[in-house]
Amino acid sequence: MEAASIGAGQSDVLNPSRAGDQILDGLDPAHLARALMGAGIKAASNPAGVSIALLKAAAGALKVGAATLAKTVDPEVPAPLAPGPKDQRWSAKAWQDNPCFFGLQQTYLLAKNLTDDLIDAAGLNEAEHRKASFAASFAFDALAPTNMLLTNPDALAKAAATGGASVVKGAANMLHDLRHNDGWPSKVDDSGFEPGLNMALTPGKVVYRTELIELMQYEPQTEQTYEIPMLFCPPWINKYYIMDLAPQKSLIEWAVQHGHTCFTISYRNPDESMRDTSFEDYLRHGPLDALRVVREITGQEKANTVNVCLGGTLTALAMAHGAATGDEPIHTATFLNTLTDFSDPGVLGAFTDEPTVAGLERKMAAQGYLEAAEMARTFDAIRANDLIFQYVVNNWLLGEDPPAFDLLAWNNDSTRMPARMHSSYLRRCYLQNQFANGAFEVDGTVLSAADVTQDAYVLSAIDDHIVPWTSAYRTATLLGGRNRFVLSSSGHIAGIVNPPSPKARHWTNDQLSEAPEQWLEGAEQHQQTWWQDWAAWVGQRAGDKVKAPEHLGSAAYKPMEDAPGLYVKMRPGDAEPT
Repeated sequence: MEAASIGAGQSDVLNPSRAGDQILDGLDPAHLARALMGAGIKAASNPAGVSIALLKAAAGALKVGAATLAKTVDPEVPAPLAPGPKDQRWSAKAWQDNPCFFGLQQTYLLAKNLTDDLIDAAGLNEAEHRKASFAASFAFDALAPTNMLLTNPDALAKAAATGGASVVKGAANMLHDLRHNDGWPSKVDDSGFEPGLNMALTPGKVVYRTELIELMQYEPQTEQTYEIPMLFCPPWINKYYIMDLAPQKSLIEWAVQHGHTCFTISYRNPDESMRDTSFEDYLRHGPLDALRVVREITGQEKANTVNVCLGGTLTALAMAHGAATGDEPIHTATFLNTLTDFSDPGVLGAFTDEPTVAGLERKMAAQGYLEAAEMARTFDAIRANDLIFQYVVNNWLLGEDPPAFDLLAWNNDSTRMPARMHSSYLRRCYLQNQFANGAFEVDGTVLSAADVTQDAYVLSAIDDHIVPWTSAYRTATLLGGRNRFVLSSSGHIAGIVNPPSPKARHWTNDQLSEAPEQWLEGAEQHQQTWWQDWAAWVGQRAGDKVKAPEHLGSAAYKPMEDAPGLYVKMRPGDAEPT
């Protein structure tokens, strides 16, 4: 693969003499402690703001003390402070009825509010405030009394009911995680899940393989299919089968059953040998190469694409590249939870500032890639209560086994990222926002988002913690085509794995407003999955119906093996394919 220039600013941070920074990277890779210390120093220069925060806390402490004392007489005394409406940590009745637990909870909430007020008084800029606020939130999530055996009423009750057996089992679970999961609580029992066995089961064949990708074509399940083929483009940091999780949960299966000739990219899990693979390599040898093969197999000039998260970012760049070069293989694009404008990345911005990116670059320089677990745990930290400390309580305090759940099993099966590519991606997208700013160059050509004129279906999930829906919305206004924005229920993953069910719902509004909140005010809610809305939209843009292909692949691209292929089954340490 061709080598590209290292992202701006990378060469100096790879200096091995910076031992002090390397130590900090190991102890605190996101420099969260430094962010809190900086906030404290700046708050000290605002004594008036600090005084107001302390007076507010003192008044709150008096109310909490009085309410706690009153609880000894009347359990129905209202609490001065209430946790967030979605915070399920305090659901046990003891947090309201027992004066000791009540006072502990109220003191915890009071301390958290005081910390938030002190950070506000520090007068930080937006990036500093976001990082300090996240650091404080994560620290309080970790130190919550619900995470400790002696201050968790549910854990104490279960210990009493089981004669201490739950404590023994919880200790065994914790020791297992310390030995086998780097000290993080296990989220899932994935021992019963395997692609090709009970996941990624839509029938198909691998028809093309390179050092970077496998391309799979799926068997038709209808007598006629649309003439324009469909290519699924996953993110390179996850295995592709989030789009083919299991029967009745598979977006690929849904598309095949609705008459589309479907292909998907499956990325290889990188190792040290791929350290110099560039972002441009992923563009050329990922979607652009796959589109070339899809066109040659089907004989069609263009294909519709379905793109998830970072796969969508790459496809948007491919579309802009096509507009610049005059070779436009994409007919329409569906973007699922995708950022193309990185000006507001949400909480993830706390992990994509200059010091953190520089630290990642030093670590990647040593091993040639970013380990999959590091990125996965970053995403978990963004929703620490749901994705970390819930399992501390469940597994370590209550002594229960982690659940066996296909969605979590897929999430546990992520991929590494080559050093050069990942550095370039972080700098050019998160730090410099080059595409939205009209500064992203490929082969000396500046790519323009406004020049992308194909129709696009832009989908986001209202509870997405990785790609905030208000930021994903900008893809619909940034690209120059006739674009449709749809908002789904659920979060980053469940918003995609969203088959028909009584709980599914989505919002539509044919008028694209400049502000996403304004769009939502005029949106109509539908009690069904967005899959149904999308099937109608893409079906109108897939050409005529023709006889379904009798064979997969072609004379030049003979089927090699059954889907889900080889790359999806490769784990770190597996032998490389021949």
